[in-house]
Amino acid sequence: MELSVYNTTGEDTGKKVELNDSIFGVEPNDHAIYLDVKQYMANSRQGTHKTKERAEITGSTRKIKKQKGTGTARAGSIKSPIFRGGGRVFGPRPRSYNFKLNKKLKKLARRSALAYKVKSDSIIILENFNFEQPKTKDFINLKKNLKINDKKSLFVLPVQNKNIYLSSRNLKKSKVISVSELNTYDIMNSTSLVFVESSMDILVKMF
Repeated sequence: MELSVYNTTGEDTGKKVELNDSIFGVEPNDHAIYLDVKQYMANSRQGTHKTKERAEITGSTRKIKKQKGTGTARAGSIKSPIFRGGGRVFGPRPRSYNFKLNKKLKKLARRSALAYKVKSDSIIILENFNFEQPKTKDFINLKKNLKINDKKSLFVLPVQNKNIYLSSRNLKKSKVISVSELNTYDIMNSTSLVFVESSMDILVKMF
């Protein structure tokens, strides 16, 4: 499959890019996508949640009432979980949510996500470009020219570019990454996927 290459003004340059069938033409595997996205979101969790249990509560250790004769259940500590201000029973503790996935499965997930984007005509090839200085207005104009101004877009660059990144950082519906940072979550979370022309060769080498 071939896609046209556009310039920053949104015009067709007349050049074509051949999409590699081993990457963009695979049969999508939904379960692989699910596992990779699940891992991405799990790895993003801090896991710093913590509540105090009865041994960690600050309070008196005296017996709060006599053992018998009160007509109610016996109670030996104000720090008991049944009292207000007492400890939490089986409360959350700091932990890591990370889990491992095989490299082949992660590659399959990214291929599957890219295949879905091709089927929905959501991929745009943009010729190589650069900004002389960080300027959000220039990036907004670029999105308008590509007719994706109101869409959640992911721009994939061959290498990190500070000026382009800083120009897009303040926009909610835009994200700029290098091709080595490409992941399944970002692909599926975007409506439009914009590849800079020279990033396609690096993408093929990655897979």
